[in-house]
Amino acid sequence: MDHNSPDTPDEATRHSGAAGRRRKERRERPKPKPLDRPRMEEMALAYVARFATSAGKLSDYLRRKLRERGWEGEGEPDIPGVVHRFVDLGYIDDASFARGKAQGLLRRGYGARRIDQALGAAGIAETLREESRGSEAERRRAALVMARKRRFGPFAASGGGGRIDPALREKQLAAMLRAGHPLAHAREVVNAVSPEALDEWIDEAGD
Repeated sequence: MDHNSPDTPDEATRHSGAAGRRRKERRERPKPKPLDRPRMEEMALAYVARFATSAGKLSDYLRRKLRERGWEGEGEPDIPGVVHRFVDLGYIDDASFARGKAQGLLRRGYGARRIDQALGAAGIAETLREESRGSEAERRRAALVMARKRRFGPFAASGGGGRIDPALREKQLAAMLRAGHPLAHAREVVNAVSPEALDEWIDEAGD
């Protein structure tokens, strides 16, 4: 049997029928009810139960759902009131969210600038963003993680250090900068003569 041959008429009919049923189901799917306060709070509760989130992210989510579904509750929708109540109940903690998000990015090898961008997008206040960027030693370790993952500097196949081609060195520096690391850290990593030299560089920062 030729497995590359087109579908037989019966197969084509079955495929067409299935596609038609899926389109009909989508058309017949009932439109979600407009929001009122109980529905909004129920939706917010489901969201915070499913995701680690921030006050800003929950607010954005509820505004998006409000645009999609509309409002039929009494008065105006009070999204800030819902968010503030969830904060008071302890369902949302921006400080904990910021620390967790930042530590996750540091472990993946991202630098302070990328952390700041991610937290800013989540609506985290500047003071909390500053507290969450990690210590100098943590930021240096993150640069080392990135270098190991991407085989930069002394982890390159060529052995790193002064033996790296200048054009390749520039590409590695650019990649480190895009990952949010400061230029000083990027240069330290890319120009390091050995992994041991980077370990010493991290130790110099203390804890």
